[in-house]
Amino acid sequence: MKNNVFNILKKELRETIRDRKSLMMMFVIPFMVPLIVIGLSLYFETVGNPSIDEYNKIGIAYETTESEKAILKELEIKPIYDSYDNLKQKYENGDVNLYITKEENIYTLHGEYSDNTSNAEQLAMLYLEAYKAYLQSEYLNEYEINPLDIIEIISVKEDIVVKENPLIKVITQEAFLFVIMALTMAAVYAATDSIAGEKEKGTLETLLTFPVKAKDIILGKFLSISLSAFVSGIVSLILMLLALVFSDGAFDIYKDMNLVPSVATIIYSICIIAIYSFFVSGLCIAVASKTKTYKEAQSALTPISFIAMFPGLIATMATIETTHFLAMVPFLNVSLLYNDILLNQVDVLNLVLAFITSILLVMVVLAFIIKQYKSEKVLFSN
Repeated sequence: MKNNVFNILKKELRETIRDRKSLMMMFVIPFMVPLIVIGLSLYFETVGNPSIDEYNKIGIAYETTESEKAILKELEIKPIYDSYDNLKQKYENGDVNLYITKEENIYTLHGEYSDNTSNAEQLAMLYLEAYKAYLQSEYLNEYEINPLDIIEIISVKEDIVVKENPLIKVITQEAFLFVIMALTMAAVYAATDSIAGEKEKGTLETLLTFPVKAKDIILGKFLSISLSAFVSGIVSLILMLLALVFSDGAFDIYKDMNLVPSVATIIYSICIIAIYSFFVSGLCIAVASKTKTYKEAQSALTPISFIAMFPGLIATMATIETTHFLAMVPFLNVSLLYNDILLNQVDVLNLVLAFITSILLVMVVLAFIIKQYKSEKVLFSN
């Protein structure tokens, strides 16, 4: 039996290596993972740290004092002086990011909500607060009162330590979702070609003329598909780690933060990839075995790639605590376990439960498929 399974495994791997599409699924699609990591890092850095020149053009519809001009200069604001109507038109044309009017002691900020207007609003508020503090100090000095005794009647200190950049969690979670997607697509394509492809080409009929049991054929194919999926997952994980190392040094948003996962995190990630590879391969074989042609198998298996993503997206957006029960829920357990790794809340029992559940499900699926393979009605397309 061992020799038969090993021979089937060698045959399937040989065909996978010879098939360019299979190799593309295993090694090309994983390159999406570093693109996601670097792309998200670039986006967050651009959004989170815009250049001040993008929002510091502020229109002013009143005459400013020398003190105000000094504050505007200190805050790197580029004031544009004009009438209300002209500033309104300039704002609509994009020549100013915000404009301020004054009526007696009431200052009004005008604009429509956008990223640049929002940033300009914060900058304008800094200017007005600074000028307000200056006027208060001048008023108190006039009455020979120490401004600090009034303005700073209380002091506030901050002792809030940021131990983890939330962006790190978001980016690594999204990247790992694409690792799972690449792994799933590799399993989907391998199962399509190995199961439905052989039926359509008629090579399965030839294979069954040899003294090989249906159980050996299924186990050999299952191991081949699992190995293809696992290799794709590991390649994706390696590319993800390389992208994280690159991004850690290339983007300022990760300054003083450690974006690179620990060795323990990497080991746990490999365990999760192995668990998921067995499960999704068994599922793909189960679905593909019910089809007769390559095209039919593609249509039936394609939804699995999308189904694999939804639980991960839910786990990423919602705060779901991993319980022993959820650790046994297919698809969802993969993302939850990875979230636990990122939070340093790894429960080995949850990993064991996920592994045992996956193996049991795979055993049930394989037993069902082996039974099917003994039926000519299921096996042959004619």
